[in-house]
Amino acid sequence: MSRDGLLSGLLIATLLAVGAGAWLLALRPALRVDASPLGSLPTQLGDWVAVDVPLDSTVESMLRADYNVQRAYEHPLGEMVWVYFGYYGTERGGRPEHTPTQCFRAHGWEVLEHRLVDAGSGLRLNEMIVSLDGDRQLVHYWFRSFRSTGLRGGLDQTMDRLLGRLLRGRADGSLVRVSTTLYDDEDVVSARSRLLPFARAFDQQLAEHWPRELSGAESETAQVAGSLR
Repeated sequence: MSRDGLLSGLLIATLLAVGAGAWLLALRPALRVDASPLGSLPTQLGDWVAVDVPLDSTVESMLRADYNVQRAYEHPLGEMVWVYFGYYGTERGGRPEHTPTQCFRAHGWEVLEHRLVDAGSGLRLNEMIVSLDGDRQLVHYWFRSFRSTGLRGGLDQTMDRLLGRLLRGRADGSLVRVSTTLYDDEDVVSARSRLLPFARAFDQQLAEHWPRELSGAESETAQVAGSLR
């Protein structure tokens, strides 16, 4: 067989494989989100104690998440950390339409710095310093899926979604954002030392309370079982 013939054969085989994979994915039953585990996400994280902060209805409709968590955590020493978590099921594409960088700028904040940070324990995240009317915040955000964490966006998320769909038929994911105030006499290193351990602990807590996705058949079975109890 000539080289051109071999290349043509490989191309046809690849197209057939991709088509077969897409067909199999299309035949899989639709998934339904069971976000009840997030409802039991503890309000205490080590020494930090949280209160839930309701989302503004306009912001909530813009984010279009399947489930939102927004909290203010306070440490006995008086330090504060603000948390936002948005979950997106497979049907929602597993990722938000708006990134924290876009959201901060849309609300008038100036992004002074943006870098990538290795938080340890397999957690990689984006770090921003933002400012508005003299208020400076240190912000860490990352993306988590049912498969992995420490996704920083773009190619990371795309590859994770593709593998999730092919291997498990699901591609749910989330945005996680934590932030703390940068006080006048405080440097970034000090604020980072407060925020990074918190981010690692909160990410682990999320892993233990990750939402489930059930197929239509599984959802009906669970409803029937519940009604018989």
